[in-house]
Amino acid sequence: MPYTFDLVGVSPILSFFYQQQELTEQPAPGVEYLGNRKCTLDTFIESVQTVSSQRGWNVDQAVDTVIQFWMNNADSIQYWKTRLEDAGQENLLVARVADLKFLRNTFESLLGH
Repeated sequence: MPYTFDLVGVSPILSFFYQQQELTEQPAPGVEYLGNRKCTLDTFIESVQTVSSQRGWNVDQAVDTVIQFWMNNADSIQYWKTRLEDAGQENLLVARVADLKFLRNTFESLLGH
């Protein structure tokens, strides 16, 4: 199963926590949002490994997706790293990891296809 990974923004810690609580009540089976205080490959690999094993995803494939993102998106990574530093200590960098088929179906349903 192919996966996708993307950095999506910076969020205050409490806002991210509350959002995660809402998602727990209405879980989306193919997507997970990760929040980290650091913008490093290692922190996101650790997060993806934890999430993937909990969801029954292929851990190696999900981790490879994160590594490929990191290798191919240096400008985006630098941008979000700077935004995180500018935001201060009470914020997290938020990333999304998802089953590509699930995410595609979600976007298509939003567009009415």
